[in-house]
Amino acid sequence: MSEMTILTGSTTAGRNAGRLRRDELPRKSLGVIGDRPAGFDPVALLEAQATDRVPDLVPLRYQRMAANEFSFLRGAAAIMAYDSALTPSTGIEVQLCGDAHIANFGVFLSPERSLTFDVNDFDETLPGPFEWDVKRLVASAATALSFQNFSEKMVIATVLGAAESYRTAMLALEKMGNLDVWYQRLDIESNLVQLREIFTDKGRSPVDEIVAKARRSTSRRAFSKLTSFENGRLAFMADPPVVVPVADLLDGSYGEWTSPEVIKLAVDGYAGSLASDRAHLLSTYEAVDMARKVVGVGSVGTRCFIILMLGRGIEDPLIIQMKEAMPSVLENHLGPTHHDSAGARVVAGQRLMQTTPDIFLGHFRASYSETESHDFYFRQFHDGKASPDLENIQNPKVAKPYLDLCAWTLARAHARSGDRSAIAAYLGNGAAFDKAMVDFALGYVERNRADYATFLEAIESGRLPSMPATAPTA
Repeated sequence: MSEMTILTGSTTAGRNAGRLRRDELPRKSLGVIGDRPAGFDPVALLEAQATDRVPDLVPLRYQRMAANEFSFLRGAAAIMAYDSALTPSTGIEVQLCGDAHIANFGVFLSPERSLTFDVNDFDETLPGPFEWDVKRLVASAATALSFQNFSEKMVIATVLGAAESYRTAMLALEKMGNLDVWYQRLDIESNLVQLREIFTDKGRSPVDEIVAKARRSTSRRAFSKLTSFENGRLAFMADPPVVVPVADLLDGSYGEWTSPEVIKLAVDGYAGSLASDRAHLLSTYEAVDMARKVVGVGSVGTRCFIILMLGRGIEDPLIIQMKEAMPSVLENHLGPTHHDSAGARVVAGQRLMQTTPDIFLGHFRASYSETESHDFYFRQFHDGKASPDLENIQNPKVAKPYLDLCAWTLARAHARSGDRSAIAAYLGNGAAFDKAMVDFALGYVERNRADYATFLEAIESGRLPSMPATAPTA
């Protein structure tokens, strides 16, 4: 769409606001990492998060975070949120992912059954300054590449390219009509030839591997891997501590909230958050079993379940993931959500940012007892989802286009929910913002490295609980 000569008042106001903010807060200032107060203890933030988590899973969370500096960064969203609040912000708000590190992008199947690439984690989503997401993206990229022994020159070039991709994408999106922006998406299969050329590494195409993995990642495949007939009934197989059937959850961490009646109550209650057609589709399935299923790094310790459902029979399975939604780590710095529950916050944020949200995406507040309740959001489990293994991407010719793709995707998500005219005007046509993101990313690699060392010392000293090195990490 060509730029119109007659602009609406909101477009003009956005452009003016962005230019004014650029004068008030020079773009190079975004590269500065704020000084922490004397005596700041990053481990204390992690300990505070652990108080509301399942106690027996907290050591597993720390074990996963301890794997390397990038794994620590993934689990340390609360620490980076604290750091983001130490420096002045643009104040130009979008719906933030809240945890836009490079492993939180990936491939999944759209409702139309085509593969698409998008942001895929919204546990921390909240409205806030657009640059907080960009900083999380570039800091995670620099950390992952540094951990893999990329030279500083390569890290700088890759991060600079990602920041430029975000900026130029926003400039292009600013010129589009509102519907054109809303319909923007990156369809994997329509762009497969071009993506193969970009991602090919010594004759191998990671894109083909990602697509193949996504195609295999379905409810039917998950069903065959996770279930079996036990004592004459279909049930999830135990693989503790990662998979634990609800019948085995006898400790106090879950209260009495494990009975078949309450499983049905959860499914029926969450159905109320779905559109009527999707609620009807869900009602054609019958809940059969439920298990606790540990996922991710930062989410470990939250109450996460999978629910086995059958449609017409055993050949028609559906697995729904039920994931606890806790307050966003951003809320301590940006204010509480205006939604009635944390689950509603996650669902609303995902619907704003993603082009094709899961048709079964919904939320529910579950009462464990008269005095205890927990918020959850629901979605399909393993519905064509796949992400590249970033720790195995050794070639900068592969890493750079992947990060550019993440940056474009983040810009598109921000353009849907925020004032893209203000963001584009603030970013401008020069490279000042790009260079600031490089400065921030390199500085944050060092800060994260120091925090990681402090974290490992806390485990070594016994301050933080640990698990044996042989614990499952699936």
